[in-house]
Amino acid sequence: MDILKNRNFRLLFLGRIFTNIGDSLYYVAAMWLVYKLSGNPFYSGLAGFLTLLPSALQFLTGPFVDRWSIKHTLVITQVLQCILILIIPITHYFDLLTVHLLLIIMPIVAFIEQFAYPAQSKALPLLLHKTQLLKGNSLFSFAYQGIDLICTTLSGILVALFGAITLYVIDSFTFAITALLFFSLKIPKQTETGTSLSTKQYFSDLKEGFSIVFRSLMGVFLIGSVVANFSIGMTMAILPSFADSLGGVKSYGFFLAAISAGSLIGALFSSWVGKRNVGRVSIIGFATGATFWFLSTIVPFQWLSILLFGLAWIPIGATNILFATISQIVIPNQYIGRINSVMRSMSTIAMPIGSLIGGYTANVFSSQLIFALASIGILFISLVWLLHPKLRALPKADEITADTFGVQFKEERRKGAAL
Repeated sequence: MDILKNRNFRLLFLGRIFTNIGDSLYYVAAMWLVYKLSGNPFYSGLAGFLTLLPSALQFLTGPFVDRWSIKHTLVITQVLQCILILIIPITHYFDLLTVHLLLIIMPIVAFIEQFAYPAQSKALPLLLHKTQLLKGNSLFSFAYQGIDLICTTLSGILVALFGAITLYVIDSFTFAITALLFFSLKIPKQTETGTSLSTKQYFSDLKEGFSIVFRSLMGVFLIGSVVANFSIGMTMAILPSFADSLGGVKSYGFFLAAISAGSLIGALFSSWVGKRNVGRVSIIGFATGATFWFLSTIVPFQWLSILLFGLAWIPIGATNILFATISQIVIPNQYIGRINSVMRSMSTIAMPIGSLIGGYTANVFSSQLIFALASIGILFISLVWLLHPKLRALPKADEITADTFGVQFKEERRKGAAL
């Protein structure tokens, strides 16, 4: 591919691969270790709540990401995560590791990620021409989901063979490698004020991000996303318990791998989806996904349950890439940090709440019932798009503009800052 000949994109791409290896191994190890140390699905729900809560607060990081050096942000976040994750095997070696320490470290690592991912998203349109963005995002997602698929499938087996602590050691090394790759990046100058950000300007930027989102079609789109993410939060919280009842940590790894496989296939089809009417395809896709999700809870065979659950994630994977690309095309670069962080925060704000409630209700009802009810959240997205005329009528991706979403931007004249 031509875009892989771009040195800076290649470095960013490799960095994304290495950090994704670490993330995939870390998540499985963390959730399983919390469940095994506590023996209670409520603690899995609490761990999910604490890990997902920073995502809901990502809107607070947007104004900083819009002004900080992208390169410095990428490098520092990887170094900090490397150090924090290394604390877990060290405390285990000295017999000091507790479930409470895990519950402290997990949200801190997750909060640092809220600076890293918007920075990567902001870097991409600076490294690629806008005609290459869909291909670049698809490649990023394909590599991400491919790595996630392999690692989550193997992680359950690796935890069973070597223990979760070994995965933490590997994880810390992957973040160190990523930091070196990001350090080698050369990112073109961006239009921004620089690193200085007064309190008044911070809140002004924050308010502007919210105003742009909620005075446009993006605000309506968030309604379905909030309900869907509540359901996903519940699912991720009860998944260790649900999988344990079916076959232990290996089953947990296979269910997580099904999510990755479905998202990976969806990413492959994102370019195809973008050439169709986005509104119509989204309505059909999410309704189909919800049906597969529900069926996965009532079939008698574990392999069929995993297969159907993976199929449910195909439309989610396809639309995630498509919407990310559309936002990068429609939104000016100097606004991407604050708007994307507001969108991500508002759409994921229900995930930690869903995780906490899911963990609690799993102690009252069966995890299978909670798993089945979660499919309603995916169906809700389809209903929102079906009932809203503008979402229903969204055209092909290359025909969507800022006017389509009813978004207006003020022109900013800012001094270029070297990265």
